[in-house]
Amino acid sequence: MPAFDLELGSERGLTHVLDKGLGPRGWEDVLETAGDYIDIVKLGWGTAYVTPNLERKLEVLAGKPVVIGGTFFEVVYLKGRLDAYKSWLTGLGLTHVEISDGTIEIPRERKLELIAEFSRDFTVLSEVGAKDSETEFTVEQWVAWIKEELDAGAWKVVTEGREGGTSGVFRPTGEMRVGLVEEIAAHVDSSELLFEAPTKASQAWFITRFGPGVHLGNIPVEEAIPLETLRRGLRADTLEALLGPAPGAPLLRGEPA
Repeated sequence: MPAFDLELGSERGLTHVLDKGLGPRGWEDVLETAGDYIDIVKLGWGTAYVTPNLERKLEVLAGKPVVIGGTFFEVVYLKGRLDAYKSWLTGLGLTHVEISDGTIEIPRERKLELIAEFSRDFTVLSEVGAKDSETEFTVEQWVAWIKEELDAGAWKVVTEGREGGTSGVFRPTGEMRVGLVEEIAAHVDSSELLFEAPTKASQAWFITRFGPGVHLGNIPVEEAIPLETLRRGLRADTLEALLGPAPGAPLLRGEPA
């Protein structure tokens, strides 16, 4: 087949996908078609713990950073099994870990200690924001906590959004807390953040606002390729924002030329 090059920009941020229990053969299919566009795989919540063929699944995912969901970390913390958890992750060959306190309360200083401790052996993704959609923090708290966690050793800080986009930087209705995101970005380099953006609308908003190099997380596995089209302006939601209108064309449909 002859090459066809639209000379689109190649810039793209990290795409962090949320796995809810896909099997090894399912992952083989996904990686064959979308593997180039998946940078990190998160095994959601405690799914890794109840997956009977986990080792086989990880064999298929070899070469992709895999991280177990932060909620499972919180369970491990409550059970006092942190050292055993480290050993389990190491035995599985995992190099990344998520540290969160979105459901339970971990004293602030203790969370920072844990980030520093785990960062000696793992690449840490820490998460800020509550999973309870009714819990809101001030902009000052968000910014301070993100900076503290980066200073403690986090590689990226994840802004909470849940798998449905209904908490953290989102309102319970799914509406983006635009002012909050703008304030965070005004004080923290967006390259150090991974925004959870499970819906097409939120993905398009982040790409339009920060460009195709923005890091996005909790992407449904089947949405990896659709997200890539958003990053390249191949979908109506980001086409004009990334590529601009055609020469002589109106900026908006129906606007006089």
